[in-house]
This record gives sequence, structure tokens and C-alpha cells, in this order.
Amino acid sequence: MSVEQTQMQAKSKWSRLTQSKYFIYVLISPLFLVLLAYVIYPFYQTFLQSLNGVEGGISGENYQRFFSLASTANLEALWTSVYISIISVITCAIVGVGMAFLMERYSFPGRKILSILVLFPMALPPLIGALSFTFLYGESGIIPRFFQALLNTEEVPFSLKGISGVIVVHTFTMYTYFYLTATAAIKELDPSLEEAATSLGAGRIRIWRKVILPMLTPAMVAASLLVFMISMASYTAPLMFGVERTMTMQIYLSRTNGNLDMAATQSTILSIVSISFLIIMKWYQGRRNYQNQSKGIGVHRTEVRSKWMKYSSMVLSTIGVIILILPILVIVLISFSVDGEWTVQIIPTAYTLDHYVALFTDERTWRPIWNSIQMSFVATIGNVIFGVAAAYAMVRMSFKGKTLLDVLIMVPWALPGTVVAVNLIAAFSEPTVFSFNQVLIGTFWILPLAYFVRHLPLVFRSTSASLMQMDQSIEEAARSLGASWWYTFRRVILPVTATGILAGTLLAFVQGIGEFVASILIYGVTTMPLSVAIFQKLYSFDFGTACAYGVLQIVLIIIVLFISEKISGGKAGAAM
Repeated sequence: MSVEQTQMQAKSKWSRLTQSKYFIYVLISPLFLVLLAYVIYPFYQTFLQSLNGVEGGISGENYQRFFSLASTANLEALWTSVYISIISVITCAIVGVGMAFLMERYSFPGRKILSILVLFPMALPPLIGALSFTFLYGESGIIPRFFQALLNTEEVPFSLKGISGVIVVHTFTMYTYFYLTATAAIKELDPSLEEAATSLGAGRIRIWRKVILPMLTPAMVAASLLVFMISMASYTAPLMFGVERTMTMQIYLSRTNGNLDMAATQSTILSIVSISFLIIMKWYQGRRNYQNQSKGIGVHRTEVRSKWMKYSSMVLSTIGVIILILPILVIVLISFSVDGEWTVQIIPTAYTLDHYVALFTDERTWRPIWNSIQMSFVATIGNVIFGVAAAYAMVRMSFKGKTLLDVLIMVPWALPGTVVAVNLIAAFSEPTVFSFNQVLIGTFWILPLAYFVRHLPLVFRSTSASLMQMDQSIEEAARSLGASWWYTFRRVILPVTATGILAGTLLAFVQGIGEFVASILIYGVTTMPLSVAIFQKLYSFDFGTACAYGVLQIVLIIIVLFISEKISGGKAGAAM
């Protein structure tokens, strides 16, 4: 048999396979296997570990200790985490939706520069955001010290601390999720709905309550889920502002003290709370249909004409610009300060370029940067392969188990980073078939695996959004002209959805570089990532080096956000 005949037979077999009704199961089986191995199995192992008794065997002793009234530390931590997360959702919604309406519905002096800077908080990773607010508004912060010197008082007149400080940091760093999703939704609102309500005698508040907010529900639910999950996983903000009893803090303490069974119990309970919130929000969203049936045009921005309102808007815009840009400016300023020289002064008094030189010339300083780039790159490759395949299967195909696949992909979205880390510790501290009979804890591969699990939904959701916007008749036309499934996928589907795939890929990559909450629990001496290096430099009072690392992260995120905005045509918020 000739080579050409062999190739023809192979192509014929592949063509029959792709046209078979069972081909979909060939495509999705690797997805189910990966999700089973690295999401469900680790979670199951954590649950089993939480049932370990003191004297061996299965027992509920750890849960009894958790809910015991004799020692209320865990209950207090659970309540504090839930309380902070709910309040953070509310404050972020108020600020984010309010800013979205202000930017989209009104034209006023200072609007253009404010519309650019309003997304600046996205350039601050959670660790850097908490760090900048500590330097600015903490008890030893620049602004409290300035007013102390100005008023000549013995103590600072005000400072951010406790739960209020955590909520302020969360609001500043997370309101952009509401802003992006609300902005995309507001642009799609049909003004005729509001006009009809007004003509029927409805007041402005009633229109907001009965027309506008219900139409924003899908966007609000998506942003609420994201803010709630990030708030539940928050570690550095509570640590820096003196909130000692949160679930992430308790898990970290249990892990570092060697009490792995209690860490597993705490992680299981935190998972249940997070997944419950996901289910509740999805149920609430599914109660009604929020689709806009009419085809109105977008609302034109209302010009602010009153002199008093113009001057007020100019003043408020200036204040807004200062508030938005200060956290980044203070990180840049301190990155040039000499380590150990800034003590009681309002701002650093000695400056140097050595920190930036060391970033790229000192091997010890460069190593965490290179580690993060490598590990995030490896994780992102996996995110792209499985995220795109999962999105195509969910949007374009019909098969048994579709709902289960959707749930499995969303589970990592609902799990805080500490829980993902504890799950992986429980699953891969010993050789298993899923780790190819190797112990992964302490190796290079455990951190990329954590990043892969955590950020798979980013690529999945972004690609899904692009596939939903793609006309299916384009794919059908290619198939009707004789193109194989694989050829159609390569030459038609991938090019059309490339913007969504690339946007999700960039976001996953930069999130991996800035990931801290899971990293702090599972990194090794030789695999220390950038975020952990920042944390360690901070607590050794090397503020200049820590902030130089932070500036590098900020620059990288700004570049990624800029590219994502360009390739997505401003639709990044809708896909989030």
C-alpha cells in the first residue's frame, strides 16, 4: 500500500470519527478527566482529611471543634469573612454602578481624564493595593502623618484600620468589576423603556428600582460573584489592617502550625460558603428574563449646564483623579527610597535607583520574577488548551453531562485561593495516578497547577463570549463546502474568536504573575514567586525593593489591560 493510500485512509477514518455522534465525547473526555483530577479529586481529598479523627478513623471531631462555643475563633473568623465580603459587594456595587452611570449618562468638565483613570485600580494587584493603602492611610501612613504635623498633635488624627480599612481597600481595588460590567449593560439599555415609565407617571427612584436595576441584574450578579469570591480569599488587607480573625488567616495559621486536619476543615467550610453564594446568585438571576426585547438606540450623555454644577463637577473630578492616582504614585515614590531610611518622616528622604538595577542584574532579586513568568506561562498554556475546548463544547455542542461540565468549570471560580492551595496539598503530598506517581508538593509544578485551576474560568468565559457573538452559519458554510471539523476549527473558528481567546489569555497570564493567596501556602525555596517575594521584602522592612517589584507588576498589568482593551474593542467588561 502506498503512502498516499495510507494517508487517504487515515483522513477517511478521521472524517468518519468527526461526523459520528460520539465524537463530542472524544472531545470532552479530556476536559472531564482534567477537572476530575485537579478540581474534584483535590477537593474530595481535603474533605476526607477534614474527617480525620485524633485517634484515627473517620470522625467529625474537627467540625465539632470548629463550631464549638468553647473556642469561638473559627466562628468569629467565618462571620468576619462573610460580613466583610457582603459589605464589600454592596460598597463596590454602589461605587461601580454609580461611576458607570456618571460616565455613560453625563458630560461634565473633567469627564475624559476621569474616564481614563477610573480603571487605574485594575493595575493594582490585591497585595500591592493593600500595601499602597497602608503607606498612604495606615497609622504610619503619609497622609495621617502629614495632618499630624500640620495640626501639631501627639497622635495621628485619623487612619485606616480594622474592618473599615479592609472594606475601603476592597472597594477601591474591586469596584472596577462592577464598573466594567455595568458600563457594558448601560450601553445596551433601551431609553424607550425609561421614557415609557416616565410617561406613565413613574418617578426617578421608581424607574431606577423597577426598570434600570432589574435590567442590570445579569451584570450585577457576575460582578457580585467575583467581588464576593475575591473578598473571601483576601489575606493581605486583613493582615495589614489588624483584622486577625478571617477564614484565610485561620487556614494559613493552621497550615503553618502543622494542623493540616483543621486547615482542611476550615477550607471545606469556606468552600461550602462560597459555592452556596454562587448558587444563590445564579438562582436569583434565573428567576426572571432580563433580555431587552426592543431595539432602541443608546442614550446620549446629558450636558451639565448649571454653573454651580460645572464648578462642583470640576472640583469633584479633581478630587477623584487624586484619589485614583495616589495609590500608584506612592508605590512609585517609595520604590526609589533607600531601604531602612524611611522611619518617622512623612515621606522618604533618601532615594536611589539601586532597586531597579537589582531587579535585572541581581540573580537573587531577579529569580522570583523569572519564576512567576515561567509558572504563569505554563499555566496559561493549559488554560488556553482546555478553556477554548470547554468553551467550544459548551456553546456549540449538545451532549449529556453539559450541565455537569459547566458546574465543574465554575467551581474553581467559586473557590478562594487558600482553598485551592489546601486542596492541592491534601491531594498531591503523596504519589497518585493523577500526578504520575510523583509528589508534587515542593516541586516546580505545583504552583502552575494552582494557577491553572484558578484561572481556567477566565479563558473559558472570554472565549465563550466570543463564540456566542459568532454567527454559527459561518461554521456551517465551511462544513457544507467539504471542510473537515478540524480544518473549520483552525481556519474559521479560531481566527474569528481570536480576540476573546487572546483577551482571556492575557488576563490569565497576568493574574498568574500577581497571584499571592494560593502561592503563600505552597511555594518552595527555589520556586518563590514575585508576590511572595514582595510580601517577604515588606516584612523585612525593605520597602524600596518591595515597591520596585510592585511597580514592575503594575507596568505589566497596565500593558496587558491596554492590549486587551485594543483587541477586544472595549468589550472586555462584557465578557468578564
